[in-house]
Amino acid sequence: MVTGLSPRTRGVLGKFLAGIQSMVGGEVSSFTSELEKARMEAIDRARQKAAAMGANAIVGLDMETSDIGLQAGVTVISATGTAVIAEPE
Repeated sequence: MVTGLSPRTRGVLGKFLAGIQSMVGGEVSSFTSELEKARMEAIDRARQKAAAMGANAIVGLDMETSDIGLQAGVTVISATGTAVIAEPE
């Protein structure tokens, strides 16, 4: 089992701009790009851990997003799966 984590927070300016976008409605693009970066980072960290174990693939990858609270606006993206050695048939 391997897990990659990527905790993220927005700076003051990012939170301000997101607040304005949320008042208007629709997608909050400043958060979308940060979440996409965090997702890719979490997957890459899980991939690195799998490779360190001698695996060449991850199966059953589960992506989760959670807020760790602390009134800091920290969001954690996690990627968890089973590291395996995949062999060609």
